[in-house]
Amino acid sequence: MGMNRIDSHQHFWIFDPVRDSWIDDSMKKIQKDFLPEDLLPLLTENNFAGCVAVQASQSEEETEFLLDLASKNDFIKGVVGWVDLRAENISERLSHFSQFEKLKGFRHVVQGEPDDFMFGTAFRNGIAALKEFNFTYDILIFHRQLPAAIDLVKSFPDQDFVIDHIAKPDIKSGEIESWKKNIEEISKLENVKCKISGMVTEADWNNWKPSDLKPYLDVIFENFTADKLMFGSDWPVCNVASDYKELVKTLEDYMSQFSIEDQNKIWSENAKSFYKLKD
Repeated sequence: MGMNRIDSHQHFWIFDPVRDSWIDDSMKKIQKDFLPEDLLPLLTENNFAGCVAVQASQSEEETEFLLDLASKNDFIKGVVGWVDLRAENISERLSHFSQFEKLKGFRHVVQGEPDDFMFGTAFRNGIAALKEFNFTYDILIFHRQLPAAIDLVKSFPDQDFVIDHIAKPDIKSGEIESWKKNIEEISKLENVKCKISGMVTEADWNNWKPSDLKPYLDVIFENFTADKLMFGSDWPVCNVASDYKELVKTLEDYMSQFSIEDQNKIWSENAKSFYKLKD
């Protein structure tokens, strides 16, 4: 396979124990800096041409930090930043950020919010403003928040959405039914795609095996199909349970029965078209 793959989901940070308090002592492996020079060798080794850097903290400073890295590193093809979608001046902020060609969309850490967060009037006002500037929105939730996400995606049929980390089902316990039912429903909506990412960190970090992931992969492939799925490593968060090469190999093995055309969609084409990435 040529060097055309895109990693649709990874993070950079200069570790700050206060700001990054979610990286607790169970995640000691990632309590350090992760920067473009750390990722590039992994991308090259695994035949990736580039990546999309996604916000990990909730500030405009984070967005500016990622845009600065992207301006200095050609392989960072796009940035998913953070902006206060609930702000009264949201259109003004989006107008400001629209000058940056590599800024493709925004994300809020909704998994850390109350389950009714996505019904909030101010939040929905922010979502409504994204379309004017052609920004995407990454949905980061736990599986119990899928009903709210379904309502959100239905309410904004012209907005492009992508679900991060397959909506974080409880892979460790093997619970699948309620998540599966909601995935079946949300996948029918035309304006939402899904990232094959973040699965190993929802599994048993020290003891997961590919067969633990297979039932969940089966569900998303059956429902979203190859036309609406994209690979994301969730590096460096994935390091708590795996490494880059193992993640890639797990998906390569799973997709080995797929056509080359479908594999290319998942490894590169879908991310390129969703985020409008330039070569």
